[in-house]
Amino acid sequence: MDGDLMQELRYKWEPFLKYGQRFEVEKNKVIYRQGHSGRGFYYLSIGEINITLLSEKGNERIINVVPPGMLFGEHGVHQEPYLTSATAACPSVIYFFSDEAAAAIYAEHPEASVIYTESLIYKFRTLAEILSLIESPVEQQMAYYLLKLSEENGSASMNQTSFAKYIGTSRITLNRVIQKWKQENYITLQNRQIVIKDMEKIKAIANQ
Repeated sequence: MDGDLMQELRYKWEPFLKYGQRFEVEKNKVIYRQGHSGRGFYYLSIGEINITLLSEKGNERIINVVPPGMLFGEHGVHQEPYLTSATAACPSVIYFFSDEAAAAIYAEHPEASVIYTESLIYKFRTLAEILSLIESPVEQQMAYYLLKLSEENGSASMNQTSFAKYIGTSRITLNRVIQKWKQENYITLQNRQIVIKDMEKIKAIANQ
């Protein structure tokens, strides 16, 4: 898990927001689409962003939930195509950084290029982990994502429809596992949030 690295990266880009363009976006607003030519990268100040990946078969699944204080779309520099899509999960405030803005930041603040590079590496590593899990059993995927969401966002605040999209399975299958885990006292549900009660058991399932 890269939760520690993610926590280290959060809010490190704050000093450079004056170089970016500030936008307020509504829920479900598409920030960028997979495959489109990159225009630059973004920083999430307020809200939440869903990062989705479209498979060759046309199935879309959520692969990451960006919390405030993180960069996203880092792969969209120098007109490189975006590897994923990004959509606002709720009303959000974002900052956009063009190639020119990034160059100005790096010229005045060389340490910023290190932050950007670390964030990009973190995203590539996350993407590689997710792709390696796609063929894994549903329970293992669910446990992995629960741990990831809890470590990175502080909770797994996601409704079952979104979580099913995260796993790439049906709500029926997802609900069956959730009910099983509730009976075994591994998790509990509180206000749409899945709360892990037995961290060791969930970690064991994730690492099968």
